[in-house]
Amino acid sequence: MDRSSLLQLIQEQLDPDNTGFIGVETFASLVHSHELPLDPAKLEMLVALAQSNDEGQICYQELVDLISSKRSSSFKRAIANGQRALPRDVLLDETGLGFYKRFVRYVAYEILPCEMDRRWYFYQHRTCPPPIFMAAVTLTQIIVFLCYGARLNRWVLQTYHPEYMKSPLVYHPGHRARAWRFFTYMFMHVGLEQLGFNALLQLMIGVPLEMVHGILRISFLYLAGVLAGSLTVSITDMRAPLVGGSGGVYALCSAHLANVVMNWAGMRCPYKLLRMVLALVCMSSEVGRAVWLRFSPPLAASGPQPSFMAHLAGAIVGISMGLTILRSYEENLQDQCVWWVVLLSYATFLVFAVFWNIFAYDLLGTQIPPPP
Repeated sequence: MDRSSLLQLIQEQLDPDNTGFIGVETFASLVHSHELPLDPAKLEMLVALAQSNDEGQICYQELVDLISSKRSSSFKRAIANGQRALPRDVLLDETGLGFYKRFVRYVAYEILPCEMDRRWYFYQHRTCPPPIFMAAVTLTQIIVFLCYGARLNRWVLQTYHPEYMKSPLVYHPGHRARAWRFFTYMFMHVGLEQLGFNALLQLMIGVPLEMVHGILRISFLYLAGVLAGSLTVSITDMRAPLVGGSGGVYALCSAHLANVVMNWAGMRCPYKLLRMVLALVCMSSEVGRAVWLRFSPPLAASGPQPSFMAHLAGAIVGISMGLTILRSYEENLQDQCVWWVVLLSYATFLVFAVFWNIFAYDLLGTQIPPPP
Protein backbone atom coordinates (compact mmCIF):
# COMPACT_ATOMS: atom_id res chain seq x y z
CA MET A 1 0.00 0.00 0.00
CA ASP A 2 1.47 3.35 -1.01
CA ARG A 3 1.44 6.46 1.18
CA SER A 4 -1.49 8.21 -0.52
CA SER A 5 -3.66 5.08 -0.34
CA LEU A 6 -2.77 4.65 3.31
CA LEU A 7 -3.79 8.21 4.15
CA GLN A 8 -7.01 7.87 2.16
CA LEU A 9 -7.89 4.66 4.01
CA ILE A 10 -7.23 6.28 7.37
CA GLN A 11 -9.37 9.30 6.57
CA GLU A 12 -12.28 7.27 5.16
CA GLN A 13 -12.45 4.82 8.05
CA LEU A 14 -11.36 6.95 11.00
CA ASP A 15 -12.47 10.48 10.14
CA PRO A 16 -15.36 10.24 7.66
CA ASP A 17 -16.87 13.50 8.97
CA ASN A 18 -13.63 15.44 8.46
CA THR A 19 -13.42 16.53 12.08
CA GLY A 20 -9.65 16.67 11.90
CA PHE A 21 -9.11 14.25 14.79
CA ILE A 22 -8.75 10.47 15.07
CA GLY A 23 -9.22 8.37 18.20
CA VAL A 24 -6.02 6.58 19.14
CA GLU A 25 -7.75 3.30 20.01
CA THR A 26 -9.56 3.24 16.68
CA PHE A 27 -6.32 4.04 14.89
CA ALA A 28 -4.48 1.24 16.74
CA SER A 29 -7.15 -1.29 15.73
CA LEU A 30 -6.84 -0.20 12.09
CA VAL A 31 -3.08 -0.65 12.22
CA HIS A 32 -3.38 -4.22 13.50
CA SER A 33 -6.34 -5.30 11.36
CA HIS A 34 -4.88 -4.05 8.08
CA GLU A 35 -1.20 -4.61 8.91
CA LEU A 36 -0.37 -1.09 7.84
CA PRO A 37 3.32 -0.57 6.89
CA LEU A 38 4.21 2.00 9.54
CA ASP A 39 7.63 2.37 11.11
CA PRO A 40 7.47 1.16 14.77
CA ALA A 41 9.27 4.32 15.85
CA LYS A 42 6.52 6.40 14.24
CA LEU A 43 3.88 4.36 16.04
CA GLU A 44 5.62 5.15 19.32
CA MET A 45 5.51 8.84 18.49
CA LEU A 46 1.82 8.60 17.57
CA VAL A 47 1.05 7.04 20.93
CA ALA A 48 2.97 9.77 22.70
CA LEU A 49 1.22 12.36 20.56
CA ALA A 50 -2.20 10.98 21.52
CA GLN A 51 -1.31 10.83 25.19
CA SER A 52 -0.47 14.52 25.11
CA ASN A 53 -4.06 15.21 24.04
CA ASP A 54 -6.69 15.36 26.82
CA GLU A 55 -9.20 13.36 24.77
CA GLY A 56 -6.71 10.78 23.53
CA GLN A 57 -6.99 11.87 19.92
CA ILE A 58 -4.54 12.32 17.08
CA CYS A 59 -4.73 15.39 14.88
CA TYR A 60 -5.19 14.12 11.33
CA GLN A 61 -2.84 16.75 9.85
CA GLU A 62 -0.13 15.80 12.34
CA LEU A 63 -0.61 12.16 11.36
CA VAL A 64 -0.18 13.15 7.70
CA ASP A 65 2.98 15.10 8.54
CA LEU A 66 4.40 12.17 10.48
CA ILE A 67 3.75 9.59 7.74
CA SER A 68 5.02 12.05 5.10
CA SER A 69 8.19 12.70 7.16
CA LYS A 70 7.21 16.34 7.57
CA ARG A 71 7.28 18.22 10.81
CA SER A 72 5.51 21.27 12.17
CA SER A 73 5.97 23.35 15.29
CA SER A 74 2.61 22.11 16.62
CA PHE A 75 3.80 18.53 16.29
CA LYS A 76 7.03 19.48 18.07
CA ARG A 77 5.11 20.88 21.02
CA ALA A 78 2.67 17.99 21.20
CA ILE A 79 5.29 15.28 20.98
CA ALA A 80 7.44 17.04 23.58
CA ASN A 81 4.55 16.93 26.03
CA GLY A 82 4.26 13.18 25.58
CA GLN A 83 7.99 12.50 25.65
CA ARG A 84 7.77 10.61 28.97
CA ALA A 85 5.68 7.91 27.27
CA LEU A 86 8.44 6.95 24.87
CA PRO A 87 10.09 3.70 26.03
CA ARG A 88 13.67 4.49 24.95
CA ASP A 89 15.35 7.41 26.68
CA VAL A 90 18.21 8.16 24.31
CA LEU A 91 19.42 7.12 20.89
CA LEU A 92 22.64 5.83 22.41
CA ASP A 93 20.64 2.87 23.72
CA GLU A 94 20.12 1.65 20.16
CA THR A 95 22.15 -1.49 19.43
CA GLY A 96 22.89 -3.49 16.32
CA LEU A 97 23.12 -0.47 14.04
CA GLY A 98 25.08 -0.53 10.80
CA PHE A 99 27.96 1.83 10.06
CA TYR A 100 25.86 4.44 8.26
CA LYS A 101 23.13 4.54 10.92
CA ARG A 102 25.80 4.94 13.59
CA PHE A 103 27.16 7.86 11.58
CA VAL A 104 23.67 9.37 11.36
CA ARG A 105 23.34 9.02 15.13
CA TYR A 106 26.72 10.70 15.55
CA VAL A 107 25.57 13.59 13.35
CA ALA A 108 22.36 13.92 15.37
CA TYR A 109 24.31 14.25 18.62
CA GLU A 110 26.80 16.64 17.05
CA ILE A 111 24.24 19.06 15.62
CA LEU A 112 20.95 18.86 17.52
CA PRO A 113 20.48 19.93 21.17
CA CYS A 114 17.17 18.18 21.96
CA GLU A 115 16.75 14.43 22.36
CA MET A 116 13.37 14.47 20.62
CA ASP A 117 14.90 16.38 17.70
CA ARG A 118 17.72 13.85 17.55
CA ARG A 119 15.30 10.92 17.55
CA TRP A 120 13.10 12.51 14.93
CA TYR A 121 16.08 13.18 12.66
CA PHE A 122 17.47 9.67 13.21
CA TYR A 123 14.21 7.94 12.31
CA GLN A 124 13.19 10.10 9.36
CA HIS A 125 16.66 10.55 7.80
CA ARG A 126 17.01 9.36 4.22
CA THR A 127 20.17 8.94 2.17
CA CYS A 128 18.65 10.89 -0.74
CA PRO A 129 19.46 13.64 -1.38
CA PRO A 130 23.02 13.25 -0.10
CA PRO A 131 24.99 16.24 1.27
CA ILE A 132 26.46 17.12 -2.10
CA PHE A 133 26.87 20.90 -1.80
CA MET A 134 29.77 21.02 0.65
CA ALA A 135 31.42 18.03 -1.00
CA ALA A 136 31.12 19.64 -4.46
CA VAL A 137 32.48 23.00 -3.25
CA THR A 138 35.44 21.35 -1.52
CA LEU A 139 36.24 19.16 -4.51
CA THR A 140 36.09 22.15 -6.86
CA GLN A 141 38.42 24.14 -4.62
CA ILE A 142 40.94 21.28 -4.56
CA ILE A 143 40.82 20.84 -8.34
CA VAL A 144 41.27 24.58 -8.98
CA PHE A 145 44.20 24.71 -6.56
CA LEU A 146 45.91 21.71 -8.17
CA CYS A 147 45.43 23.15 -11.67
CA TYR A 148 46.99 26.52 -10.77
CA GLY A 149 49.69 24.89 -8.67
CA ALA A 150 50.74 22.63 -11.53
CA ARG A 151 50.55 25.46 -14.03
CA LEU A 152 52.64 27.88 -11.94
CA ASN A 153 54.79 25.23 -10.23
CA ARG A 154 54.16 26.96 -6.90
CA TRP A 155 52.14 25.59 -3.98
CA VAL A 156 52.57 28.21 -1.25
CA LEU A 157 51.66 31.93 -1.26
CA GLN A 158 50.60 31.89 -4.87
CA THR A 159 49.37 35.48 -4.76
CA TYR A 160 52.95 36.60 -5.21
CA HIS A 161 52.85 35.16 -8.71
CA PRO A 162 51.45 37.68 -11.25
CA GLU A 163 49.88 34.93 -13.32
CA TYR A 164 47.93 33.70 -10.30
CA MET A 165 46.26 37.08 -9.81
CA LYS A 166 45.25 37.17 -13.48
CA SER A 167 42.73 34.43 -12.81
CA PRO A 168 39.13 35.42 -13.70
CA LEU A 169 38.06 33.90 -10.36
CA VAL A 170 40.00 36.21 -8.01
CA TYR A 171 38.27 39.25 -6.53
CA HIS A 172 40.25 42.39 -7.30
CA PRO A 173 38.99 45.95 -6.67
CA GLY A 174 40.00 46.89 -10.19
CA HIS A 175 37.66 44.22 -11.55
CA ARG A 176 34.74 44.77 -9.17
CA ALA A 177 32.41 45.48 -12.10
CA ARG A 178 32.68 41.78 -12.94
CA ALA A 179 30.08 40.69 -10.40
CA TRP A 180 30.83 36.98 -10.52
CA ARG A 181 34.18 37.60 -8.83
CA PHE A 182 32.35 38.45 -5.59
CA PHE A 183 31.48 34.72 -5.44
CA THR A 184 34.13 32.87 -7.42
CA TYR A 185 37.03 34.02 -5.26
CA MET A 186 35.98 31.24 -2.87
CA PHE A 187 37.52 28.68 -5.24
CA MET A 188 41.02 30.25 -5.09
CA HIS A 189 43.45 29.67 -2.20
CA VAL A 190 46.86 31.12 -1.44
CA GLY A 191 48.48 27.89 -0.29
CA LEU A 192 48.13 24.37 0.99
CA GLU A 193 47.64 25.55 4.56
CA GLN A 194 44.66 27.78 3.73
CA LEU A 195 43.10 25.18 1.45
CA GLY A 196 43.62 22.42 4.02
CA PHE A 197 42.11 24.46 6.84
CA ASN A 198 39.01 25.43 4.85
CA ALA A 199 38.49 21.99 3.34
CA LEU A 200 38.80 20.30 6.72
CA LEU A 201 36.25 22.58 8.39
CA GLN A 202 33.86 22.40 5.45
CA LEU A 203 33.80 18.62 5.59
CA MET A 204 33.82 18.23 9.38
CA ILE A 205 31.18 20.88 10.11
CA GLY A 206 29.51 21.69 6.80
CA VAL A 207 28.60 18.12 5.82
CA PRO A 208 26.85 17.25 9.14
CA LEU A 209 25.04 20.59 9.05
CA GLU A 210 23.89 19.91 5.50
CA MET A 211 22.73 16.41 6.46
CA VAL A 212 20.54 17.78 9.24
CA HIS A 213 19.32 21.12 7.88
CA GLY A 214 19.30 20.38 4.15
CA ILE A 215 21.15 21.65 1.12
CA LEU A 216 19.04 24.80 0.61
CA ARG A 217 19.60 26.27 4.07
CA ILE A 218 23.30 25.42 4.34
CA SER A 219 24.18 26.46 0.79
CA PHE A 220 22.33 29.76 1.36
CA LEU A 221 24.24 30.35 4.59
CA TYR A 222 27.60 29.48 3.01
CA LEU A 223 27.07 31.68 -0.04
CA ALA A 224 25.73 34.52 2.12
CA GLY A 225 29.00 34.39 4.08
CA VAL A 226 31.02 34.36 0.84
CA LEU A 227 29.19 37.38 -0.60
CA ALA A 228 29.31 39.28 2.68
CA GLY A 229 33.05 38.64 2.83
CA SER A 230 33.86 40.13 -0.57
CA LEU A 231 31.51 43.09 -0.13
CA THR A 232 32.94 43.85 3.32
CA VAL A 233 36.45 43.85 1.85
CA SER A 234 35.30 46.23 -0.88
CA ILE A 235 34.11 48.64 1.84
CA THR A 236 36.72 48.31 4.61
CA ASP A 237 39.88 47.31 2.72
CA MET A 238 39.27 48.97 -0.63
CA ARG A 239 42.68 48.35 -2.22
CA ALA A 240 42.99 44.66 -1.35
CA PRO A 241 42.17 41.61 -3.47
CA LEU A 242 40.54 38.54 -1.97
CA VAL A 243 40.92 34.77 -2.32
CA GLY A 244 39.74 31.75 -0.33
CA GLY A 245 36.45 30.41 0.97
CA SER A 246 36.93 31.71 4.51
CA GLY A 247 33.78 33.86 4.41
CA GLY A 248 31.57 30.83 3.92
CA VAL A 249 33.62 28.62 6.23
CA TYR A 250 33.48 31.09 9.09
CA ALA A 251 29.74 31.54 8.56
CA LEU A 252 29.22 27.80 9.08
CA CYS A 253 31.66 27.49 11.99
CA SER A 254 30.46 30.53 13.91
CA ALA A 255 26.82 29.50 13.46
CA HIS A 256 27.55 26.00 14.76
CA LEU A 257 29.64 27.22 17.70
CA ALA A 258 27.01 29.81 18.63
CA ASN A 259 24.32 27.13 18.48
CA VAL A 260 26.36 24.89 20.79
CA VAL A 261 26.83 27.73 23.29
CA MET A 262 23.15 28.73 23.19
CA ASN A 263 22.10 25.11 23.81
CA TRP A 264 25.03 24.04 25.98
CA ALA A 265 23.00 21.94 28.43
CA GLY A 266 21.22 20.00 25.70
CA MET A 267 24.24 19.23 23.50
CA ARG A 268 25.58 15.70 23.98
CA CYS A 269 28.64 15.77 21.71
CA PRO A 270 31.68 14.37 23.60
CA TYR A 271 34.40 16.71 24.92
CA LYS A 272 32.40 19.74 23.79
CA LEU A 273 34.32 22.21 25.96
CA LEU A 274 37.72 21.02 24.72
CA ARG A 275 36.54 21.00 21.14
CA MET A 276 35.07 24.48 21.51
CA VAL A 277 38.37 25.82 22.79
CA LEU A 278 40.36 24.11 20.02
CA ALA A 279 37.99 25.45 17.35
CA LEU A 280 38.27 29.00 18.66
CA VAL A 281 42.06 28.74 18.85
CA CYS A 282 42.31 27.42 15.28
CA MET A 283 39.95 30.05 13.89
CA SER A 284 41.73 32.85 15.75
CA SER A 285 45.11 31.60 14.52
CA GLU A 286 43.86 31.57 10.95
CA VAL A 287 42.63 35.15 11.28
CA GLY A 288 45.96 36.21 12.83
CA ARG A 289 47.85 34.55 10.00
CA ALA A 290 45.69 36.38 7.43
CA VAL A 291 46.31 39.72 9.17
CA TRP A 292 50.07 39.07 9.20
CA LEU A 293 50.14 38.22 5.49
CA ARG A 294 48.07 41.30 4.69
CA PHE A 295 50.33 43.84 6.42
CA SER A 296 53.70 42.06 6.71
CA PRO A 297 54.15 39.80 3.71
CA PRO A 298 57.31 37.68 3.95
CA LEU A 299 58.32 38.50 0.37
CA ALA A 300 58.31 41.68 -1.65
CA ALA A 301 55.01 42.04 -3.47
CA SER A 302 53.93 44.19 -6.38
CA GLY A 303 50.62 45.16 -4.73
CA PRO A 304 48.41 44.78 -1.65
CA GLN A 305 47.95 41.25 -0.38
CA PRO A 306 44.58 39.49 0.14
CA SER A 307 42.38 40.92 2.86
CA PHE A 308 41.37 39.19 6.10
CA MET A 309 38.03 41.00 6.52
CA ALA A 310 36.12 38.15 4.87
CA HIS A 311 36.78 36.02 7.97
CA LEU A 312 35.12 38.57 10.24
CA ALA A 313 32.21 39.19 7.88
CA GLY A 314 31.55 35.45 7.61
CA ALA A 315 31.56 35.14 11.41
CA ILE A 316 28.99 37.93 11.73
CA VAL A 317 26.75 36.28 9.13
CA GLY A 318 27.04 32.97 10.98
CA ILE A 319 26.19 34.40 14.40
CA SER A 320 23.18 36.32 13.05
CA MET A 321 21.69 34.55 10.06
CA GLY A 322 23.29 31.16 10.68
CA LEU A 323 22.19 30.88 14.30
CA THR A 324 18.62 31.68 13.26
CA ILE A 325 18.73 28.92 10.65
CA LEU A 326 20.23 26.28 12.94
CA ARG A 327 17.79 26.98 15.77
CA SER A 328 14.84 26.42 13.41
CA TYR A 329 15.24 22.72 12.72
CA GLU A 330 11.55 21.94 13.32
CA GLU A 331 10.05 25.18 11.99
CA ASN A 332 9.78 27.07 8.72
CA LEU A 333 11.99 30.13 8.56
CA GLN A 334 9.27 32.26 6.98
CA ASP A 335 7.13 31.81 10.11
CA GLN A 336 9.68 33.55 12.34
CA CYS A 337 9.89 37.30 12.85
CA VAL A 338 13.61 37.09 13.73
CA TRP A 339 14.38 35.54 10.35
CA TRP A 340 12.78 38.44 8.49
CA VAL A 341 14.64 40.97 10.63
CA VAL A 342 17.96 39.26 9.90
CA LEU A 343 17.15 38.90 6.20
CA LEU A 344 16.15 42.57 5.95
CA SER A 345 19.37 43.62 7.67
CA TYR A 346 21.42 41.50 5.26
CA ALA A 347 19.53 42.91 2.25
CA THR A 348 20.12 46.46 3.51
CA PHE A 349 23.84 45.74 3.77
CA LEU A 350 23.87 44.37 0.20
CA VAL A 351 22.17 47.47 -1.18
CA PHE A 352 24.57 49.74 0.70
CA ALA A 353 27.57 47.74 -0.51
CA VAL A 354 26.43 47.87 -4.14
CA PHE A 355 26.07 51.66 -4.06
CA TRP A 356 29.41 51.93 -2.26
CA ASN A 357 31.14 49.99 -5.01
CA ILE A 358 29.51 52.14 -7.68
CA PHE A 359 30.17 55.58 -6.21
CA ALA A 360 32.52 55.55 -3.20
CA TYR A 361 35.77 54.70 -4.97
CA ASP A 362 35.54 57.77 -7.19
CA LEU A 363 34.18 60.08 -4.48
CA LEU A 364 36.94 59.13 -2.02
CA GLY A 365 39.64 59.20 -4.69
CA THR A 366 40.88 55.75 -3.68
CA GLN A 367 44.03 54.76 -5.51
CA ILE A 368 43.34 51.23 -6.69
CA PRO A 369 46.37 49.13 -7.66
CA PRO A 370 46.25 48.31 -11.36
CA PRO A 371 44.52 44.97 -12.01
CA PRO A 372 46.79 42.19 -13.21
